[in-house]
Amino acid sequence: MTPSWNKTLIFGRVAAEILTEKANQAATELLSELGKLDAERREAMREFINEVNTRANTVQSNMAHSNSNSSNPAQSSNSPSESDLQATIDDLRAEIAATRNELQRYRNAQP
Repeated sequence: MTPSWNKTLIFGRVAAEILTEKANQAATELLSELGKLDAERREAMREFINEVNTRANTVQSNMAHSNSNSSNPAQSSNSPSESDLQATIDDLRAEIAATRNELQRYRNAQP
């Protein structure tokens, strides 16, 4: 081989080594950033779950406190929400009865 070929081969090999090192460094940095992002995502999810649990416990505690107050003998046995529910059920029953009557009249009118 001539010296110019030898120099060209050495230059190519060194260039390949440098490119490989740079690629490895870039891959390492990329994986490091991905690891950081994953850790941040996991931390955000953990904080979200903790906040949901805290709020759920607060709501449950408030409901338990509300239920203990509604079971107080000094209060009436039907809370306003129960009477509203009963009124809604009564209205629905009346509408069903009216609908049945109209349907019966329609069936009787058919030849």
